[in-house]
Amino acid sequence: MVRRAVLAMDGSTFLSNPTKYILVQVFSMFIGIGAFVVMTVIDADILGEQWRILCIVNVGLIIALVIFGADDGTGNKAWIRFAGIGVQPSEVIKILYIIVCAKQMTYLKEYKDINSLFSVVQMAGHFALVFGMIVVVSADLGSASILLFVFLVMFFCLGVKLYWFALGGAAVAAVIPVLWTYFLKDYQKKRLLSPYDSSIDPDGWGISWQTTQSKLTLASGRLTGVDAEHTRTVFTGKHTDFIFSTTGETLGMLGCLVVIALLVVIIIHVARVGLHCGRTYDMLICMGIAGAMAAQMFINIGMCIGITPVIGITLPFFSYGGSSMVTMYAAAGIVSGIKFKLKPQHSIYA
Repeated sequence: MVRRAVLAMDGSTFLSNPTKYILVQVFSMFIGIGAFVVMTVIDADILGEQWRILCIVNVGLIIALVIFGADDGTGNKAWIRFAGIGVQPSEVIKILYIIVCAKQMTYLKEYKDINSLFSVVQMAGHFALVFGMIVVVSADLGSASILLFVFLVMFFCLGVKLYWFALGGAAVAAVIPVLWTYFLKDYQKKRLLSPYDSSIDPDGWGISWQTTQSKLTLASGRLTGVDAEHTRTVFTGKHTDFIFSTTGETLGMLGCLVVIALLVVIIIHVARVGLHCGRTYDMLICMGIAGAMAAQMFINIGMCIGITPVIGITLPFFSYGGSSMVTMYAAAGIVSGIKFKLKPQHSIYA
């Protein structure tokens, strides 16, 4: 009952001062548009050439979480707050990782054998280092899972033989018991298992409270949504992680289908730019960004409908949050810059 009261209070706070959230989101959108323009103008090659600086920035952001990180009651030490302004470093880390990873993979493909043990260990070691730092420092399984998906997509697009995926899967299977036993906390274990094991929270009042309310909220909108006077009880995250449920409530199933269609079109376009850009480095950046967007979309919607764990993933371009909004626009700007740069004669997949 206490948990329900706290969640309702948080949601009421959002409704009592919606102007603040609207202003922050609009301001973030304008900053994001500026970032889009800047990243369109800057050649992605210039970013790749500064990979050492990008690595230092990534490590610095993770160290900043150790010193200044706050969990906001979520259990994830994933935010840095100054003067009421919150920044989520993992959003920046994700984009910088894609650029550095693309640079590393391109070098190995052009000058080494990408299927050699040495090359695979280098790429996997780079991923494991960033992934491990995020999990250990911030316990942010959501951001870490996005990085994993990004790495796998880029690894596959690079042309690495499938037997390395099999060996990697076996290695992960061997490591999971260690992570489960010594690194994950009890609430994280329950959160990961709750969508698939109803006995963990049979009444839906504990660890799965948000998921239960999300599904009820989503279902209440039916085909075309309901007006403000008939909306359900507010719960935490209806404007952030559970924005898709709010969309379903206010715009109905038709509104949800429009949101999904818009995101799918963006993701397909980003991937298409990558496949026709003519260069391995540019292709890997585009596919990494497309992979990140696709993973966030799948996990976020999965959270709302109860098929994936609640791990704090935003819906790209829709969820409230300045960090997510600005980085998504910046990522789109990088893709825009790649699209409009001078192309080689043939696509790498022509």
